[in-house]
Amino acid sequence: MLTDPRFDQLAEGLVGFSTSLKKGERVLIDAFDIPDAMIISLIRATRNHGAHPYVNIHRARITREITLGAAEDQFRPHAEIELARMQKMDAYIALRGSENIFEASDVPPERVQLVSRLMKPVLDHRVSKTKWVVLRWPAPSMAQLAGKSTEEFEDFYFRVCTLDYSRMTPGMKALKELMENTDQVHIVGPGTDLRFSIKGIGAQPCGGLRNIPDGEVFSCPVKHSVEGVVQYNAPTVYLGQSFDNIRLSFKQGRIVDASANNTKRLNEILDSDEGARYIGEFALGFNPYILEPMRDILFDEKIAGSFHFTPGQAYETVGNGNRSQVHWDMVCIQRPEYGGGEIYFDGKLIRKDGLFVPKSLQKLNPDYLLGKTK
Repeated sequence: MLTDPRFDQLAEGLVGFSTSLKKGERVLIDAFDIPDAMIISLIRATRNHGAHPYVNIHRARITREITLGAAEDQFRPHAEIELARMQKMDAYIALRGSENIFEASDVPPERVQLVSRLMKPVLDHRVSKTKWVVLRWPAPSMAQLAGKSTEEFEDFYFRVCTLDYSRMTPGMKALKELMENTDQVHIVGPGTDLRFSIKGIGAQPCGGLRNIPDGEVFSCPVKHSVEGVVQYNAPTVYLGQSFDNIRLSFKQGRIVDASANNTKRLNEILDSDEGARYIGEFALGFNPYILEPMRDILFDEKIAGSFHFTPGQAYETVGNGNRSQVHWDMVCIQRPEYGGGEIYFDGKLIRKDGLFVPKSLQKLNPDYLLGKTK
């Protein structure tokens, strides 16, 4: 079987860098509609590091059919089995590909919410107790959403996913330290005037260890501190449905008004539980290769010059205690061609029109990350 050499390069990055597999460790490979050749590359890379691979193979159309008829007495045992298996794992690698990202668009919301609720303990254990990395897999549908030919998109994908993420380390360290010492954040831009505190929350750099592609540092607002309005300019897909021009208004941390091209469905999701109307993450994105939204959040949340402000579940390690079955990364791009904008930490300008201003943070700007400046 012929294998694209880029498969082996990516597999080594996921096994050797992202999850740092050690001898004797167990890794669950969750493969969603990806080529067998890539799964085999991951199995071989795992064994080369002395670790033990376990494989789940998923197909989107089959998952849709199962979810269409989901019932609690069916999914509760399934969730218990999946949790027991996850508890045996030291690491988790998920590659998610699909010819149709809207495959689940006609699944009733109550079925999706049922499955999400029952499977949440599996997700929580994976996030908090294993070394994990998640990435999408290139498909013609993704190329179409990105406005690229299939070949052009594949080249873009492997360039992004095999980026030398170590170049991000100095800038991410500086941004982490700054966020850890910041109280008040003020974000302004077209349709956006947002204020909140991140005091005492902490910050987490993301440079290729958890998501591929990567390139963000995230924190979280103090739960009841958010005031103002944010207008997102990147389209988003959530629970199989597409949303554009989302606008959220806040009072004492809670989303009190929400509108979009599909306002009714947006508010149904935000009413999933009490925590869905509070923010669980605030992050700055800076991957130099990712410039345009493509309705795939693993890419879009890393867009250079963007921030995302996420209704729902907060992370346990860098969070505000908010709990929800929703975690919806919504993205706003602040580069000039998207209307620009500024971000202030305690009154000091940190980023303007998508570029970091303080010298210590300029190593997160595209020219440095692409090796154009020192």
